[in-house]
Amino acid sequence: MEPAQKDRTPFSDIDALSTQMSELVLDALTEMSRHPEIRRVRRAAYEALCPAAGQRLLDAGSGAGEVARLLAAQVGGTGEVLAVDHSSAVTAAAVGRHDDSNVRYLTGDVRTLDLPDDYVDGVWCERVLQHVEGADRAIAELVRVTRPGGRICLIDTDWDSLAFDGMPAGLGKVVLAHVSGHFTPQQADMGRTLRRRLVAAGLSGLTAIPVTCLFTSPASAAVVLPMVNPRVPEESWATPPGLRDEWLACVDAAGASGTFLAVLTIWVVAGTVPV
Repeated sequence: MEPAQKDRTPFSDIDALSTQMSELVLDALTEMSRHPEIRRVRRAAYEALCPAAGQRLLDAGSGAGEVARLLAAQVGGTGEVLAVDHSSAVTAAAVGRHDDSNVRYLTGDVRTLDLPDDYVDGVWCERVLQHVEGADRAIAELVRVTRPGGRICLIDTDWDSLAFDGMPAGLGKVVLAHVSGHFTPQQADMGRTLRRRLVAAGLSGLTAIPVTCLFTSPASAAVVLPMVNPRVPEESWATPPGLRDEWLACVDAAGASGTFLAVLTIWVVAGTVPV
C-alpha cells in the first residue's frame, strides 16, 4: 500500500510499525488476497483492465505481489509487470514469494513514480488511493506513465457504505465513529469518487462497477474489517476503555446466533488514456 498523511491506519506507513503490527498487516494482506469477496472484486477489475500477452503493466501499490504475479501469467514471457509499493518491508515479502514470473519488484511513491512517460500499457491500482494524500496527483502520475490508448483500472473502498446488522445499531455507530481515520482512512469516500476523478483526468471509455462485499460471519468479516477482528491488539483501538470488549462480545453473540451481517462496497473504475 502507498503512504498517507491524513489518516493513521496501519496501512499508512507499514515500515514505521512495530514488528508485531508489521507482521499482522502482512498477514492481513495475504488473507485478504484469498478472501472470496476480494477475489470477486479482483475478477471485476481484471475484466475492466483486460491484460494481454506482451504488455508491460504497472501494479501501483502492489502489496505482497499476488496480483502482479497473476497479471504476469497473462502478459507472458514477452511482457512484464512492474510491482511498485512504498513499503520496503512489503516489497521484501513480495520478493520472498516470487514465483519466477516476469515481475520486477520496486519501492516507490505512486505520486512520484521513477518511470518514463508512456512507459506502461496499463495500470492496476487496488485499495491504495484511500491511503494517499493527494489522490488526484497520484492519478495524474499513473496517466503520465501510461501510453496513449492504455487502460487504467482503479479499485478502492467506499468506507461510508460499511454497515452491520445483528448487533445494537447505536453501539456500532459509536464504535465506527471512534475508529474512523484509524482503522478506516479519513478519505472514506474514495471508492465512489474514482469515476469523477478519472473524468477530471481526461480519460475516456469509463466503466464503473460497485461490488458489494457480503460477510455473514465474524470470521469472514475480520479478514477485511479490522473493527471486528479480535486479533488486532487492544492498544491499536482508538476507543474508550471497555468499548472494544463490549463491541466484540456483541459481534461474537451475533455470530453464534447466525444473525451477523456486514456489507461494504468496493468500486472498480477503469478508463482509457486519450490518444
